[in-house]
Amino acid sequence: MKKIFIPLLCGILTAFFANAQTNSSLYHEQYRPQFHFSPKAHWMNDPNGMVYMNGTYHLFFQYYPDGTTWGPMHWGHTTSKDLIHWEEQSIALYPDSLGYIFSGSAVVDINNTSGFGKDGKPPMVAIYTYHDPVKEKTGSSQFESQAIAYSLDAGRTWTKYSGNPVLQNPGIRDFRDPKVSWYAPAKKWIMTLATQDRITFYSSPNLKQWTKESDFGAAKGAHGGVWECPDLFPLTYQGKEIWVLIVNINPGGPNGGSATQYFTGNFNGHTFTPGDTLTKWIDYGPDEYAGITWSNTGKQKIFLGWMSNWQYANEVPTSPWRSASTIPRTLSLKKTDGVYRVASVPVKEVDKQIATSQTFKNITADFAHQPAAKPLKISLQADASHDFELTFLYADDQKVKVGYHASTKEYYIDRTNAGEHSFNRSFASIHHAPRFSGEKEINMTLILDAASVELFADEGLTVMTSIFFIKSPLQVINSLSSLKNIRIETLNGIWP
Repeated sequence: MKKIFIPLLCGILTAFFANAQTNSSLYHEQYRPQFHFSPKAHWMNDPNGMVYMNGTYHLFFQYYPDGTTWGPMHWGHTTSKDLIHWEEQSIALYPDSLGYIFSGSAVVDINNTSGFGKDGKPPMVAIYTYHDPVKEKTGSSQFESQAIAYSLDAGRTWTKYSGNPVLQNPGIRDFRDPKVSWYAPAKKWIMTLATQDRITFYSSPNLKQWTKESDFGAAKGAHGGVWECPDLFPLTYQGKEIWVLIVNINPGGPNGGSATQYFTGNFNGHTFTPGDTLTKWIDYGPDEYAGITWSNTGKQKIFLGWMSNWQYANEVPTSPWRSASTIPRTLSLKKTDGVYRVASVPVKEVDKQIATSQTFKNITADFAHQPAAKPLKISLQADASHDFELTFLYADDQKVKVGYHASTKEYYIDRTNAGEHSFNRSFASIHHAPRFSGEKEINMTLILDAASVELFADEGLTVMTSIFFIKSPLQVINSLSSLKNIRIETLNGIWP
C-alpha cells in the first residue's frame, strides 16, 4: 500500500506545482503586453463585433484556437468594464458548413427590428462574413456572404439565423467585413461593406433583408491593396456634423503593409460624399490595422485596432499567443488648413491606472532616467523649431528611438536595433509620420509596453503604433535634446 501511495502522492504534488508555475507565468511570458489585450493563447487578428451593452464593453476578435498562425476563423470574445482590464470568454461563433467566421460587427437591436428579442429584452445581433473555403477552391468568386446571429444573454451564447446568409455575393471575390449601424433619420440599418476596391452601402429595416444603396471609393483614397474592415459614423466639430468613413487597406499603408485610412464628408442615408480628395491615415505606424469603433456608445466614438501587420504577423516570436490589440482610443475631429482630420488619444480610463508620476522640467541635455519595470505613460513638451529624440535603452545596446525632425516636420519611430527581427527582413526599420499642427509647441504622449510603443502627438493629430521584440526589461530613458518638460508615469499592469 505504501509503495503505491508514495509515488502517487509525489505525482500529484509534481502536477500541482507544475500547474501552479504555469498559471503564475500566464500573461507574463516574454514579450507579453502588460497593458494591452492579448488572448491567453493562440492566434488573433481583427477586432470584431465591438459593442457596449449594460455597462460592459464586448470585444470579439478573429481567432484560431488550434494554433498561433492564421487558420479557420472563429470569433473569440473578451469583455471589460473599463476598456483596460479584460476577461476572456468562451468562443462566440464557430465555423460551420457555410464557412469560416470572418470579420463583422455587432449591434444592440433596441427596437427589436429583427424580432429576435424576447420578454422585452433587446437582442445583441452579430453581422459577420461567411468565407467558404470549399467554394473558394473551385475557382468561384462567390465564396463570401453576409450572415447574422443573435444573443439573448448579453453575448454569452449565440444562435445563428436559420435564414443565413442574409446577403448573397453578387460575384465579388472580396465581399466582407460588414459594419452595421442604425441610421435614425430614415429608421433603417446601414451596412458598410468592403467590396474589393471600394465600399458598398446596404440598408435594411430588420437586419435580415438588405438593399443596395450605393458604392464609394473606386477612384478615391489609397489603392495599394484590397479594401477591408470599414466603419461609418458621425463626429461633431463646433456643432457641425461630419461623417467619417474608415477603410482599412492591405497592403498600401504609408509605412508599408497594413494600415487604416479614412475619409471625411457627408452621408445622407444613401450615399457618402467626401469633403476633400486627400488620402488620410488614422495611424501612420506599421502596427495598427483593421481598426474600427464600438457601437452603442452614443456620441463618443472609441476606436481599437489590431496591433500587427500582415507583412510579418504570422512570424513574430511570441508564444503561446500571437498578436495584441492597441490601446482603446477616443476619436474627435480637428481642422487644420481647412481640412477635417480625425484625432485619437488614449481613453481617459488609462489615467486611472497611473501608479507613480515624476516630472522633469527644462531639460537641456544628457537626461537619463531609470524607470520601474512597468508599462509607462510618457508626456512631453518640446519646441517645434528644434529636433528632439527620446531613446529607450535596454541591455546589449538594444534600443527604441522616438523623435521629431523639425526640418521635414516629421515624427519617427526607429526600431532598427530593437531586439529580434530575423523573422522578417523589413521589420528593423525607421517609420515616419507628418506633423499637421502649426502650433509652436509639440505635445506628445507615449504609451510604452513590454513590446510596443504608441505615439500620440499634437492632441492625437498624428498617431503611430510600433511593436518590437527586446528580451530584457527597459533600463534607461535617455534624451540628448532640449525638452520643455517630460512626465514619466508608471501604469499598473492589467494581468494578475
